[in-house]
Amino acid sequence: MNPITNNSMRVKKINQELVRQALKSMKQGTKSMVAEATGLSVATCGNILNELHEAGEVIETELEESSGGRPARRYVYNVDYSYVACIFAKIESGRQSLTYGVANLAGEYIERGYQEVKFADSTAIDELLGVLIERHNNIKAVGIGVPGVVHHGVVDICDIEMLRQVPLEAEIREKYEVEVIVENDMNLTVYGFYKKQNYEEDQTLAVATFLQGSFPGAGIMIDGHIHKGKTRFAGEISFLPFGISREEQFNQLQERRTFIPLAAQTIASLTAVINPETVALTGDLVQAADLDEIYRECLRIIPEIHMPLLIVLEEPDEDYMNGLTAMTLESLAYSLQLVEKRR
Repeated sequence: MNPITNNSMRVKKINQELVRQALKSMKQGTKSMVAEATGLSVATCGNILNELHEAGEVIETELEESSGGRPARRYVYNVDYSYVACIFAKIESGRQSLTYGVANLAGEYIERGYQEVKFADSTAIDELLGVLIERHNNIKAVGIGVPGVVHHGVVDICDIEMLRQVPLEAEIREKYEVEVIVENDMNLTVYGFYKKQNYEEDQTLAVATFLQGSFPGAGIMIDGHIHKGKTRFAGEISFLPFGISREEQFNQLQERRTFIPLAAQTIASLTAVINPETVALTGDLVQAADLDEIYRECLRIIPEIHMPLLIVLEEPDEDYMNGLTAMTLESLAYSLQLVEKRR
């Protein structure tokens, strides 16, 4: 393709995205209002709004009250123009499940559900996804959350053995011809938790989970960006050098007497490396009454001035789904600023 033509197409797509985001944020607006919000010309905004209206992505509403001249047409973004389908696989105490949601472009859920399955593998995910796409034929993007490391769309280390080495992203994209993201559960949980805080300035925080029968994991936000690492291994806190075997670590985590010092050592390590504002703890091994004791244990290593706020995450699955939905919606947006925000 001619470089000039390619550049023109990129500029047009960026301008379209600017108009979409402006109209979403202002709920409704005229061409002039959109032009003021985006910095684009009224003519450019008019052309884009007309194209989006013809496609059904924008809806025309009533005319604005006239102040003497020709009344201006108002536009509203059609949040039901397309949907995203989000599914996360989970294993707890040996039970495997799929939690799902279908959301519109405003992140409002059209349908939500949960089902226990014998195996939360690619077949079960595909069967559920097929049902959702048949039920909602305007699904344009799919998000999958898994309890494991995901690198280039392929599941690597994973608590659900049957998902290991599965190229989920490519399989779903090829079969359903939709945008696809496959992401680690803790990255999604910390992203959902972070967005819920509505921080005025970028912050650093972590969510660490301690589940019965599983190794711990963490999701990390550094200065408002998810930190994944070179091979997406960041947050695999069970691989910290505790000076004991993984088998012994696993056993100590399951015992109340040894859980507290091990959890404290984990949080102290996170504090020394990323200096978070908050560390949120979750999982059935953690109790609210543990926080004071964990905090005191951390003070054996970390000066108090550097200690993060420790809290128990009350609804981790809600943050997980909200993070997955937000990230899946972003996959539909062209490109630059929205993608860079979380990487």
